[in-house]
Amino acid sequence: MDVEEIARVEALPLRYDEPNNNGKLRCVALVRIETASGAVGWGEAITGSEDASLAMKVIVDRGLAPRLIGRDPRDVEAIWSEFRESTYWSGNGGIVTFALSAIDMALWDLAARLADVPLYQLLGGKRRDRVRAASSIIFDTADLDATGRQFADLRARGYEVLKGGWGHDLSIAFGKDAKRDVAIVRTVREAVGDDAEIIVDVAVGSNWTASHAIAMARAFEPYRLYWLEDALPEGDLDGWKRLRAATATPLCTGEKSWLVPDFRRLVDTGALDVIMIDPGRAEGVTGTKKVIDMAAEARQSWNAHSWSSAINTAASLHLAAASPNVLLLELKPEPSPMQNDIVSDPIVMEGGFIAVRDAPGLGITIDEAAVRRYLFE
Repeated sequence: MDVEEIARVEALPLRYDEPNNNGKLRCVALVRIETASGAVGWGEAITGSEDASLAMKVIVDRGLAPRLIGRDPRDVEAIWSEFRESTYWSGNGGIVTFALSAIDMALWDLAARLADVPLYQLLGGKRRDRVRAASSIIFDTADLDATGRQFADLRARGYEVLKGGWGHDLSIAFGKDAKRDVAIVRTVREAVGDDAEIIVDVAVGSNWTASHAIAMARAFEPYRLYWLEDALPEGDLDGWKRLRAATATPLCTGEKSWLVPDFRRLVDTGALDVIMIDPGRAEGVTGTKKVIDMAAEARQSWNAHSWSSAINTAASLHLAAASPNVLLLELKPEPSPMQNDIVSDPIVMEGGFIAVRDAPGLGITIDEAAVRRYLFE
């Protein structure tokens, strides 16, 4: 095996306006790792805000990058274990985990590129040629007619699974008013017809109790949800068990968890049908693979939540290709800078599915000039 050493590590905080959220400002932070031979791998952290993105850059630049220089990028899991163990004091389950997630993803991309194979080959091999896509949008809860038209349009475009949640105005977001919540679900079902699958996502801060979640799940049952998402705080393990016992509607959560042990607690409740996870947040490709395997052992499915950039989406796609228990990969339905500008070959839905890519590494081509247009300090 040829000698390969990491020569450069760069953290890149990006800021952009998100068309899928009424043009609101969002952020991600990328990591670019280059070897002495010139091979490059890319990773992403779904940092969300400016402060988190800049803080992650400091963690990478001052703390972790110097420890990567001279290392073999193919020692991915060894580096993952070493970094998560040595950063226990400085913020595992927070900004440090963002940094570790992006670094791990970039190392997997590099390792696969150096081997000249698609990432799924290093994750156990390809189990499927395509993954079912879900359009994932933020509700316009103030205008149900517009919401109905939007879902009808997405269904006409070919999406067979359609998800909505939260709200452009968080004061009236999905989950804040029971009558409006039922009206939204009814509107979506009527808009897409009986042959499509629908998912709803309760906004953070809705503060549902187990009793209220049970009442809402029962109220939604006539509309046949594919799953009900984030009905309770992730830490309310007893509440999830109560909800599971009271409804046949599939239940999903996981977006707010960080570490593999966090997901272990969710899986062990036996209350969840679907675990939701992002490699750009939950300990990278390495951590996500461990959670996927854990869920598979428990006969639970997983959802690639990926509502960020094309890098996290590509990593999620390879994990989905290699896993036995994936249900969906979420996509932003409208063109977005992070999905469409920073790569020359965006990941898209065709006929309700996303094709698994066979190009080396993550299988995407980064437009570095475009990336740097979105940089901020």
